[in-house]
Amino acid sequence: MQTGLLYVDRKKGGIKKLDDKAFEVFKMVSEGFCCSQIMLKLALDLEEQENADLLRVMGGLCNGIGGSQKTCGVLTSGIGIFGLYAGKGTTTEYSEANYGSMVREFASWFDWRFESTECMDIVGVREFSRNGSIEYPIKCGDILMESFDKIGEILYENGYTFGDRELRENE
Repeated sequence: MQTGLLYVDRKKGGIKKLDDKAFEVFKMVSEGFCCSQIMLKLALDLEEQENADLLRVMGGLCNGIGGSQKTCGVLTSGIGIFGLYAGKGTTTEYSEANYGSMVREFASWFDWRFESTECMDIVGVREFSRNGSIEYPIKCGDILMESFDKIGEILYENGYTFGDRELRENE
């Protein structure tokens, strides 16, 4: 995992290292958020934004899409983060030209890095507990953090500042 990627952190007055996110991830898991919700919440937190409705929507991607252990929620929510930066959001907007290439790059990297896109294949667990919590938070946390780092890299390479959708760093 590449560490030391910088991003905007308004709460602490500037720039913060991505590896400082581990405790925040642990805290969100203990509060009952799943991987797809945590990915989006991390991205929203960078902008000091809250969107409970969007987090509820992301809950449908938990545990491999609705608990089916199919496509990993880290992958699907990561793709959603690219949509926040470059996707169509209103009737008068168009997706940015680089949106599709960022999604493809991330999905390809994810499949290569974790040798699958399926939750069951990646974590090797076949059942989730009855209350919806996961039995393998460390492995999922590592996947989540590495993927969040990769999203930041891809955004940066495409001219975006992770944590500030209004600012295009490389223009």
